[in-house]
Amino acid sequence: MNSPEIPDPTSSTTERPAAVRGGIAAHSPAPDSHNPSGRTFLGQPGPLANLFSVELWERFSFYGMQGILAIYMYFAVADGGLGIDETVALGIVGAYGGSVYLFSILGALVSDRLLGAERTLLGSAVMIMLGHIALALGPGIPGLMAGLLLVGVGSGGLKSTAATLVGSLYSRNDPRRDAGFSIYYMGINIGGLLGPLITGLAQQQWGFHLGFGLAAIGMAVGLTQYVLTRKGLPASVHAVPDPLPRAQYPLWAGLGLGTIVLVLVLVLTGVLTAHNLATVVAALAVLGAIVIFALLLTSKKLDSDERSRVVSFIPLFVGTAAFFALFQQQFTVITLYSDTRLDRELSLPFLGTWEMPISWVQSFNPFFIIVLAPLFAALWTKLGPRQPGTPRKFGVGIILMGSAFLLFLPMASVAAVPVLWIAMIMMVATIGELWLSPVGLSLATKLAPRAYPVMMMALYNLSVALGTSLSGALASFYSAENEVAYFGALGAVTIGIGLIMLLAAKPVSVAMRGVR
Repeated sequence: MNSPEIPDPTSSTTERPAAVRGGIAAHSPAPDSHNPSGRTFLGQPGPLANLFSVELWERFSFYGMQGILAIYMYFAVADGGLGIDETVALGIVGAYGGSVYLFSILGALVSDRLLGAERTLLGSAVMIMLGHIALALGPGIPGLMAGLLLVGVGSGGLKSTAATLVGSLYSRNDPRRDAGFSIYYMGINIGGLLGPLITGLAQQQWGFHLGFGLAAIGMAVGLTQYVLTRKGLPASVHAVPDPLPRAQYPLWAGLGLGTIVLVLVLVLTGVLTAHNLATVVAALAVLGAIVIFALLLTSKKLDSDERSRVVSFIPLFVGTAAFFALFQQQFTVITLYSDTRLDRELSLPFLGTWEMPISWVQSFNPFFIIVLAPLFAALWTKLGPRQPGTPRKFGVGIILMGSAFLLFLPMASVAAVPVLWIAMIMMVATIGELWLSPVGLSLATKLAPRAYPVMMMALYNLSVALGTSLSGALASFYSAENEVAYFGALGAVTIGIGLIMLLAAKPVSVAMRGVR
């Protein structure tokens, strides 16, 4: 499951705290600024249980909704859907997914300059719940638009603050830090696993709106639990790190209002439409990246080493976008493929044949993450300094993602593709994700200039936004009749990008100036 807030599993410290015996806290440590209550959770600071739970339920609702979103849009009205053209529907899903990462930059600004991390997370969670309620109860297209906007903005805000709150529970040198993030990571993927399973089953049996309603209920459960226990968080998360001067409020309010007016004008004049929305989001991601790269490379606040590190991130930015352009198609093309090309008829003992819900295919990725992530963490820990450097990991991950697409080709002439075949494809894609995704955000923090620590994080999110929106834009070229050309071309091009990354690994590593 794509989770850019996940820490780098290659970090070397993974000790179990001495206070833990068989996974149960032997005693509660004395309260400190990071854990005021002194409570523990599996040997970790007590508030981790709160953040673990809220992230689990948020991912449950997010991926549960996204699992049925595309088919809700393109299913016929008689089947409970909206009857939107398939290509348009898949493009909207890609644009929506990309916008979440764009909104995460907005969320970071709100957190750092207006509200602080804790209040931003709380407000974002409320918006997400309201968005799911709009999808569940809102009529037709208006309900869809309101729901996606609320969930998109809210998810961006939560994505930009949740990991910050987890990090606030530990001092910089706390040996429990990596283990705590690993527990938090499991919450993300448990939610991602259960969401499509439960909402997909509800949609198949009782309709789309119940599926969206269950996503709203899941978010409400997480939000209620968070509100009841948020007092245990350290005081630092309530502070605003860089308060925006009140004199600048009118300026930023005017910019925000002007942006909203501009979007409305573009929609009303037909410049921005559902057909080109994914392309527009991709263009915004590219434009934003160009502006940030130019700002960093021309700034006099950077020394020569920092400027070299920024340059080294350019090929990694391109590689990340290429990876997610294919990986995020699990919510666009692969959803359509699962609906139209997959044999979802399963023979069950004592129950006869049963049709697996379409969205269940999206639970393969988090399942494989849960199974394989600990193995990769153990492998990198065992290899230590002998493990591949980040550019080589990126290259291998991109090649594996391209190879997963080539695995569609043997089934091009098969009328009903076995479920186990798509499970194998998703396993290869997940292995590629484990080579690339967990190290991406950590690398951005390592390469970040001292004067602009947030800008590199913004660049990473823009690379994922670009790839995710491209997953929707590329979907317009897919059809059951051109599978060989579609999967073959994208797979081959992506493998080529991975090979170029491997060839460039040494000069990129040199340009990183001491960052591995």
